[in-house]
Amino acid sequence: MTNAVDAVLSGLADIRDQVEEFYRDLHAHPELGLAETRTSARVAGRLRDWGYDITDGLGGTGVVGVLSRGTGPTVLLRADMDALPVREATGLPYASTVTTTDRHGDEVPVMHACGHDVHVSCMLGFARLMAVAEDAWRGTVVVLFQPSEENGDGANAMLDDGLTDRVPRPDVAFAQHVLPYPAGYVGVRPGAFLSAADSLRITLYGRGAHGSMPQSSVDPIVLAAMCVLRLQTVVSRELAPTSSAVLTIGSIRAGSSPNVIPDTATLELNVRSYDDTTRAQILDAIRRCVRAEAQASAAPREPEFETLTTFPPTSNDADTAARLDRVFRAHFGDAATTIDLQTASEDFSEIPDAFGTPFCYWGIGGTDPDRYAEAQRKGTVNQDLPVNHSAAFAPVVQPTLDTGITALVVASMDWLASEGS
Repeated sequence: MTNAVDAVLSGLADIRDQVEEFYRDLHAHPELGLAETRTSARVAGRLRDWGYDITDGLGGTGVVGVLSRGTGPTVLLRADMDALPVREATGLPYASTVTTTDRHGDEVPVMHACGHDVHVSCMLGFARLMAVAEDAWRGTVVVLFQPSEENGDGANAMLDDGLTDRVPRPDVAFAQHVLPYPAGYVGVRPGAFLSAADSLRITLYGRGAHGSMPQSSVDPIVLAAMCVLRLQTVVSRELAPTSSAVLTIGSIRAGSSPNVIPDTATLELNVRSYDDTTRAQILDAIRRCVRAEAQASAAPREPEFETLTTFPPTSNDADTAARLDRVFRAHFGDAATTIDLQTASEDFSEIPDAFGTPFCYWGIGGTDPDRYAEAQRKGTVNQDLPVNHSAAFAPVVQPTLDTGITALVVASMDWLASEGS
């Protein structure tokens, strides 16, 4: 397989400048979820020029390109395209100055603060190399550019638009994400990789009154405070110490005056977990605890629970992850390792799950290696290095892009390499 990988990667030097130019332009022109019209048009145009069979407009702005080279496995690879409502503070010469109207009608700044511009650029570089090296592989490549990953609805939007009926069923599916590790780093792990995430809004009902007459009220602020305290025991006292989970209450809203007890209070919270059993246990406990506190406060109405966003857990197929770990270590040497469990969340797994296909998701580094090493030496990695979603998040262009392209090639070619290569 080594010769086949080398044959594909031999064209990397020829396209490096174009990939970097595309990356800088995309970083300067970010678009929010389901509004990635410029990005998807530029992606589709390039894939079409390179001979891919294109389906665009999937789920609104999603793009899929299919390239076949005879009989063989089908490999699907996904890149997410959307940016975030963040005002950029990187100081880069190609920094975003974009503002736009979001889906709620609010004017917001926009930035590729999560690295999806890296993902798209690497995928296009990969797609170009595979199109050129036609004799090095056999099978079918499906490159999928997904909208609205940040909102957790892009994968399902493409599935609802008939994705599984419009592209070949893959034998394996891959995705990667740039993370605040040293650039050049590649990390994979079997099993749980990213957490599930559920965000809820809970409305608590009381009975309003004058602040001087609390006996006439059911105070929803006190009820909210009791819920906050009680919910802190769900993870610490209802889960085994070996179970990983996080429950965060990120917002409390109630009242508008210091001498008025309001009628309602609202909590917004987020839950992170790594398996469906733990996830269900926590969500059930939240409802049980909040309802019990409402009853204890003699609330006039049952609390209302609204799901704001939900992301599935990302759990890599063990055999696929082991196979990739082997080929990554063979190609990247000491730069390939087993990555730590991540608390971020993704909707990528919805796609291979819909096909019934095993998948593997891995991370690549994007931080300047010298800067990372210095922060590590001082013990200030968490304090000194901007992470995804930060206004200062700025992956170094190289070797980040080369590493991402190479990882996609190495992974895919372990399935697609021509026999005898």
